[in-house]
Amino acid sequence: MDLLKQWIKRELIKKLSKSEKVFKQQLQEKQKIKFTYGTLEKQFRTYFKKASQMKGETGFNLLVLLESRLDNVVYKLGFGPTRSAARQLVSHAHFMVNGAKVNIASYRLKPGDIVQVREKSKKLDIILNSIKMVKGDLKVSWLSVDKAKMEGTFVNYPERDEIDLTMNEQLVVEYYSR
Repeated sequence: MDLLKQWIKRELIKKLSKSEKVFKQQLQEKQKIKFTYGTLEKQFRTYFKKASQMKGETGFNLLVLLESRLDNVVYKLGFGPTRSAARQLVSHAHFMVNGAKVNIASYRLKPGDIVQVREKSKKLDIILNSIKMVKGDLKVSWLSVDKAKMEGTFVNYPERDEIDLTMNEQLVVEYYSR
């Protein structure tokens, strides 16, 4: 009888460790996406709720919401060297969206929105150096940029294969679905 109890205990520990491994993977994936886009937990959870209420796959919708943030688009257009630098440039009101000054990094862009560097900010070294670093055309088809005018257009929402992240958004959906 003692051997049976030991065997049961070992099996329970194996099963427990498998579920812990799955949870760990889900948590790491969520943290990776949060860190990449620079969002805090409460804001990320709000994005997830919005994504789950939208039509289509929740994980893909979540990535689309995150990709359409103003700070991310500024980074993708090449106006900022990193996402965090782009976030700071946006928060210091160096950009306009459709002719209006915007200083909210989480501002959600819609197809057709035009993002441009404000006139007084066009001489900033960080923006000029970032634009020089971008060689050739953009690698994303859902954005277009005019380097001479220092403006870009959010053409449409990205498709999954156009989002260059090597992350498994399905694990995030499973994490919040527990």
